[in-house]
Amino acid sequence: MRGKTAVTIIVAGLLLMLLGIGQRTIWAPAETVTVGLAEGSRSAPVTVIEAGALGTVDGPVEVTVEAEDPFVLAVGRSSDVEAWVGDAAHLSVTGASEDTLSSEYADGEDTVPDPRGSDLWISEEPGDGALTYRWEEPADGDLSILLAGDGESAAPADVSITRPNDTSTPFALPLIIGGALVVVLGIALLLVPPRRGAKRDSDAVGGTRAHARIHADAGRPGGASSIAAPGPVLLVAGLIGAGSLVGITPGMATTSPSATATASPSAAPSASATASPSAAASSSSATPSASATASPSATASASSSSAGSEAGGPPVVLASQLERILGSVATTIAEADAASDAESLAQRVGGAALDLRTGSYAVRAKDAQAAAPAPIAADPVLLDMIPAGAGWPRTIVALTQGDDNPVPQALLLVQATPRENYKLTSAVQMLPGSTFPSAPPPGAGGVVPLDEAGALTTAPQAAVASIADLLTKPTDATSGIFEENSFSKAITDFQAGVVADPGNNAADITFTHTADGTRTQALPTADGGAMVFGYLTHTYSSVPKGAGDSIDLKGTVYQSLTGKDSSEKGIDVNYGEAVMMYVPAAGSDDKIRVIGAAQQLLAAALR
Repeated sequence: MRGKTAVTIIVAGLLLMLLGIGQRTIWAPAETVTVGLAEGSRSAPVTVIEAGALGTVDGPVEVTVEAEDPFVLAVGRSSDVEAWVGDAAHLSVTGASEDTLSSEYADGEDTVPDPRGSDLWISEEPGDGALTYRWEEPADGDLSILLAGDGESAAPADVSITRPNDTSTPFALPLIIGGALVVVLGIALLLVPPRRGAKRDSDAVGGTRAHARIHADAGRPGGASSIAAPGPVLLVAGLIGAGSLVGITPGMATTSPSATATASPSAAPSASATASPSAAASSSSATPSASATASPSATASASSSSAGSEAGGPPVVLASQLERILGSVATTIAEADAASDAESLAQRVGGAALDLRTGSYAVRAKDAQAAAPAPIAADPVLLDMIPAGAGWPRTIVALTQGDDNPVPQALLLVQATPRENYKLTSAVQMLPGSTFPSAPPPGAGGVVPLDEAGALTTAPQAAVASIADLLTKPTDATSGIFEENSFSKAITDFQAGVVADPGNNAADITFTHTADGTRTQALPTADGGAMVFGYLTHTYSSVPKGAGDSIDLKGTVYQSLTGKDSSEKGIDVNYGEAVMMYVPAAGSDDKIRVIGAAQQLLAAALR
């Protein structure tokens, strides 16, 4: 009977071991799981894979897209992707269950612009026929994937996502260890010989030593009695405490209370540890993968830009995006400068920067000796100012200095709408001895009102108007607003010298600087002040005083521009002036500081 019991225990232990080994081999879960869109999903010009479909599991996720025509896969912040899609019809992949991707269709416009090359994208990949994209979150915050063809054809709708699967087998190791211990128990029962019991009183002959010894032992306290060997009992209790599924044999029922108390706490943590990852994986389809709080650097899609609220959020552009944007702007301008092609500037230049460069090309076309505009350097970036905010227009500043730039230059770039790229709207050279204000923390900042002072000593537009007044006619009132600076001094000194020149006694000379309020831009600084970019139109007029007087143009650039060597009616010369100023915070005793400027001759016309 003892041998049969031992063999049964050994077989049970081996089965447990095999069960545990099987969980790690032939029954092991797949390392990845793939789910796709249901067949017949409605197509649209844009397909958006939202953060919830990409999941939050650890490890890389692969997105596989198949299409008949070429397409592009672009990664961007979810708010940016949504803004770019706008009112267009689109198919949204919203989540993932165990066997399929869920989707929603939104009706709208039948076509969209070609999304290739948009500054909104953190990255993009071209696809032709099929593309497998390895998804690894490039930034904090909600991120989505946009799929589109040329904007007119249907976007790919054959999408599948492969993500890491939960391959944990929490019961495998306890089964293997428990089974091994059960086998040891069975072998012990099989090999250890049973103890011989003492002879009964009836078997001992009266008067013999054995008979006397039996009676003597029976009379002692704690005398001999029949008890079970403790080894197997303790071993089984240990097995149950370790998580073994083997039941307790009837002969060992006295150990069940302690075994149950040991097993309960051991099993509970094991179950919850298994359930937690699995639950996270199953719920990842419903919870956006980017639900994690955005990091400070990302707090710019509103590490340099705008996305969240008007006062904070992830940066609107990452460092890699800013590098790409500046590179595209610098390349476009360099090619246009080489060809003096103003039309090619339009895709990357606007505002004051476009006016000054277009005017430069026109002047140099008539006078090759005229000064060329300062080249635009994409790197190195010495400093950037990228505020936060989800709306448009978006404005960023980059301070760069290339090998051909004797001083750093401040580049103001504006993105007017989600579907437009950033354009350089102002490029000014830092004045000697000036310092650039400290930028606020990445992603911080907000909107600076242009027509009211608010938190500043002076409204930005009023500051630009004041510098125009100072350059037109310096007075104690206008001079007292600004710190002394080389730009204002150079212009006012030149104008005073022209008027005082005896050779100009026969002419009435006037200088007028006018602020263009539509070109004013302002960004907050770390100390509560603001960087203000403004644009002035400058007219230099020279008119003969009396009959017989004339304006001599010989040997000047004005002769090249007008084709005349003199004028009896006079001449108007037009300049464009871009300025960059620091306006202090309200309550500060500091004055407005001009820290950068650029001036360009635009045209000259005879009266």
